[in-house]
Amino acid sequence: MVSSTLAPVTGVRMDPHFFRFDERSEFDPEPVLDVLQGRRLGVIFRDVIPPAVREDMTARFWNSPGLTRRTGEPSYHVGAYHWNKPIDTYLAETGKVVQDVMGVLDVADSPWHWFRDRMNTRLSRDGARLRLAEMNGETACPALVRAWHKEGEYALEPHEDEAQCRDPRQAGFEVQQVLRYEVCATNMCIEHGSGGRLVLWNLRPDDESRRRFGIEHSGFSYPPETLDGFDRLTVDIRPGDVYVFNGRHVHAVDATIGNRTAVSFLLGFIDDETVVTWT
Repeated sequence: MVSSTLAPVTGVRMDPHFFRFDERSEFDPEPVLDVLQGRRLGVIFRDVIPPAVREDMTARFWNSPGLTRRTGEPSYHVGAYHWNKPIDTYLAETGKVVQDVMGVLDVADSPWHWFRDRMNTRLSRDGARLRLAEMNGETACPALVRAWHKEGEYALEPHEDEAQCRDPRQAGFEVQQVLRYEVCATNMCIEHGSGGRLVLWNLRPDDESRRRFGIEHSGFSYPPETLDGFDRLTVDIRPGDVYVFNGRHVHAVDATIGNRTAVSFLLGFIDDETVVTWT
């Protein structure tokens, strides 16, 4: 029941046919392109990262010289967030950690590499390509490798990824052009305890709701009780899974026991020939 002093979030609900996750046993770039072009909510590829690859990446992550505890959050990460900061800060942080990030990603049969290679092969058929986002000759962080281990109702509170692409402190950063298309997220699970399901609501919040909660440029977070009444789905996540979904929808991670470690990045078209990624 929504509190009398806390009105429900308002925004766009999508058709029920759209609001579903497809599940595949082998990686295929075609459904990823469907997500990027707004034809489906999300897709998960089950067990496509071999155990030896997961173990190698996980060990590299926990032993990385770039491993950092995120201030105020129950998580560790290697990489840089663009979220809620000036663009110069993000690019400077990226420059300091990029070698540490690649030290985790550069393994034999790396999912980060084959995902990009296979997406580029598919995009090239349409005269398009995938690359890191850029600004003034500098590039976005290749990926963010992070581990969550928070219990409670949500390990990661309900939020959406559209608002953060509007931050005026990042004016000129080409990811802001993604807003003309779809803002999507990719996660590659290399370590997983229990719980930690992906939770999504059939809701793309509007600007009025963002202003009401004071999250116009962060999208974080929406009080769970304000989401009552919206259709929601949960997706079980297991080690070896790779999944891509539309980040305009409010989403969260539910209670997690043990480490939920993943390679993550955002992605989207900035024009009809270019998909960029950032963190």
